[in-house]
Amino acid sequence: MNWITPFLRRPPISWWDVVDILVLSFLIYEVLKLIKGTRAVQMAAGAGIVVALFYGSQWGHLETVNWLVRNLVGYIVFAVIVLFQSDIRRALAHFGRAPFFRYFAKVEAAEESIEEIAVAAGLLSSQRIGAIIAIERQIGLRNYIEGGIPLDAVLTYDLLVSIFLPESPLHDGAVIVQNDRVAAAACFLPLTVNPKLDRDLGTRHRAAIGLTEESDALAVIVSEERGEISLARRGQLTRRLSTDDLRAELQTIILQKTHVVAPDERAREIDA
Repeated sequence: MNWITPFLRRPPISWWDVVDILVLSFLIYEVLKLIKGTRAVQMAAGAGIVVALFYGSQWGHLETVNWLVRNLVGYIVFAVIVLFQSDIRRALAHFGRAPFFRYFAKVEAAEESIEEIAVAAGLLSSQRIGAIIAIERQIGLRNYIEGGIPLDAVLTYDLLVSIFLPESPLHDGAVIVQNDRVAAAACFLPLTVNPKLDRDLGTRHRAAIGLTEESDALAVIVSEERGEISLARRGQLTRRLSTDDLRAELQTIILQKTHVVAPDERAREIDA
């Protein structure tokens, strides 16, 4: 029983030891999730066999096997890096998308999304292609997303323009943007019943205003008849925006950047 004595005389466990165990457990859990269902599972099994050979050779005094394993380990590490470089990149990207790191990348991602939407609106306006781009904020738009065609694609201006082309099967309806992704297309939005709106506003503008009356979402509208860019927010519509105006308005609202509104821009606002 003397061999048990050293284990019973361990130093007391501190809070740092608990944190150390929790961090290590979390890392092991994330690694297991990453390699599940991939070829890295076979790699992990092979690594387990090598470790078992190393300790087994020491326990059984197999000097030749132990020497071979010790000398091959260095080469195996380089081989793993070369053969599984795509899986390693995927794992690092996965950790980079963790909530802690995503907090620091949020502003940069929002700026890129705003730029993509502004460029897409400018291109659609120049070609007089009608469009509605709804931007989800704090209040979720899941009900409208489920009623459309789910995409869950990376937000790019190419994708937005291709969706609203007249020959596209998804052009009829709105696109809903969640963070830096296109959640769904061909979504139908509620129409506003406000009688004070101008009669020249079509279904797109009324749908955009209706959505912003029921949620805190933003809606970018491109008129098919006039090629006019508008922005709906809180049941109000700001019309005749240029691409730069739209970019500045979105930055002001989403990123809370200061933007001096000129008198002619304020004149474009229509109370809903």
